[in-house]
Amino acid sequence: MTSVLITGSTGFVGSNLTDYLYDKGIAVSVLNRTHHSNKKINQSFTWDEFKTEDLSGINAIIHLAGKAHDVKNTSGAEAYFDINTGLTKTVFDAFLKSEVRDFIYFSSVKAVADTVEDVLYEDVEYLAATPYGQSKEQAEKYLLNQDIGPDKRLFILRPCMIHGPGNKGNLNLLYKFVLKGIPYPLAAFSNSRSFLSVDNLMYVVEQLITKTGVPGGIYNLADDEPLSTNEVITIIAEVSDKKTKLWNINSSLIKVAAKIGDILHLPLNSERLKKLTESYVVSNNKIRNTLNMPVLPVSSTTGLKRTIQSFSSDNT
Repeated sequence: MTSVLITGSTGFVGSNLTDYLYDKGIAVSVLNRTHHSNKKINQSFTWDEFKTEDLSGINAIIHLAGKAHDVKNTSGAEAYFDINTGLTKTVFDAFLKSEVRDFIYFSSVKAVADTVEDVLYEDVEYLAATPYGQSKEQAEKYLLNQDIGPDKRLFILRPCMIHGPGNKGNLNLLYKFVLKGIPYPLAAFSNSRSFLSVDNLMYVVEQLITKTGVPGGIYNLADDEPLSTNEVITIIAEVSDKKTKLWNINSSLIKVAAKIGDILHLPLNSERLKKLTESYVVSNNKIRNTLNMPVLPVSSTTGLKRTIQSFSSDNT
């Protein structure tokens, strides 16, 4: 039986992966700050007690533990580097000393590009612009500079914005706008951006673990088709049985309001405005070609509808 160790298993992606891989017949052990145990977890370890010997019998490490990007910009840079870089080094060093075959590191597209002018591919130069992205960049460089030998594989996965049932964030904010009948005031911003359904993410991880012939490397993770924010609003309205309301307010006025939000810590700030209105298209051609898949299992629209439907269920 294939056996994996997931770090950060209590987060959104980690909890989904634990359930998914268990259902696929894969033994799942977890490594977190505190012990977690249920019928789907084979073994539970904490960081304080973890030793390289605990990796005995493990086929793959899925390193998810990290500090997420803080859109309110209240976190100091040191926290990102301590966790996203330092912790990754610790786990990877244990991997190198062990008999574990695969190391799957969840990085981010932000490790290489805070903004994207055209389409983001894996061979782009590092241009991380935030402490979050820079901490992921440093972690990637450390991993890539180590000699792992011919019997091990290193996968560096760069997901874009992940969504799925139970996940909150900017999509939930848009959902609340539509549900309350509030017109979306950012329709004047024309954009196209990639999303990643957690269903597609989990499928790819399973393929990497179970297919020993897949070469290691850096892979972007994204759904097949990008969507504009106006299209997302339309999908939300359709799923919620609401009328689509799009307002084309002058974009310059909106940017001024966002700067005021920075000062007053309002829901709409410059970082959130950027996330809602920027174009950020990520190519998933490499992972699809490597896995010999014309398309990923879940379409952009279908995955987004599932996420929005979960918001509706949470509010009933």
